[in-house]
Amino acid sequence: MVSSVSSHPVASRRLRMALLPLAAALATGCASVPAPSPDDPWESYNRSMFQFNEAMDKALLKPIARGYEAVTPQPARTCISNIFNNVGDVFSSLHSFLQGRGHDGINSMGRVLLNSTLGLGGCLDLASRKGVKRIPNDMGVTLGVWGFGSGPYVVLPFVGSSSLRDGVGWGISLAGELSTSGALVHLDNVPVRNSIIALYAIDLRANLLYADDMVDRIALDRYSFIRDAYLQRREAMVNGQFTSSSPGDVLPDYGDDEDDFPEAPASSAPSNP
Repeated sequence: MVSSVSSHPVASRRLRMALLPLAAALATGCASVPAPSPDDPWESYNRSMFQFNEAMDKALLKPIARGYEAVTPQPARTCISNIFNNVGDVFSSLHSFLQGRGHDGINSMGRVLLNSTLGLGGCLDLASRKGVKRIPNDMGVTLGVWGFGSGPYVVLPFVGSSSLRDGVGWGISLAGELSTSGALVHLDNVPVRNSIIALYAIDLRANLLYADDMVDRIALDRYSFIRDAYLQRREAMVNGQFTSSSPGDVLPDYGDDEDDFPEAPASSAPSNP
């Protein structure tokens, strides 16, 4: 693996450049931020880790996502996103039932049944076209519904925005196969597992390209904007007030489209976390 990386000077140089902010984060993480937000008492560390994640994204993930968007036709990208969303709806339904929200659980399972059959294994999101919107759900939301407070906001390495509660929920989901990523990491066939995980990560990042460009255009402080949007979204999910098409959602879920094969927004075309 080492020889493989060293034989590609561009990739090696990008990796070294991406790791430089990690050293800076470790060196400056103890610097205090005057009057941090009550929801973000670890802001000094979080900003440092945020800068590291941004550098990693700029050096590696975003170029890959833009390349994927450039070479993969829109219908194929939408089909891939819909399939992953369809798998996610299975776990969303499970968590809705765990939260005592039976109506949401039935709706999510209905989406799975419709999209998995008439929607060609989830490639076509017929449920959204019928007005049955996605209800994103996960273990962190379930813990919130059960009464666990969010805890401090925290930026996780490579993962990004989270909270103490959501971080615990993410770990439980990975260990217990209670999410799409949790199910993927437990696949026995290593080459197939790694390929699907890579495609899943690229698809997630590509679906955020338009939102990412939007944040760059309107946010005075990118860190604060993303933090506040994340906390508001998670609170709405715990309160049962959020779907993938909620009006006023600051950072909508671009992985769920009204049409099966929509045209990509003009501003999201290549000049793609």
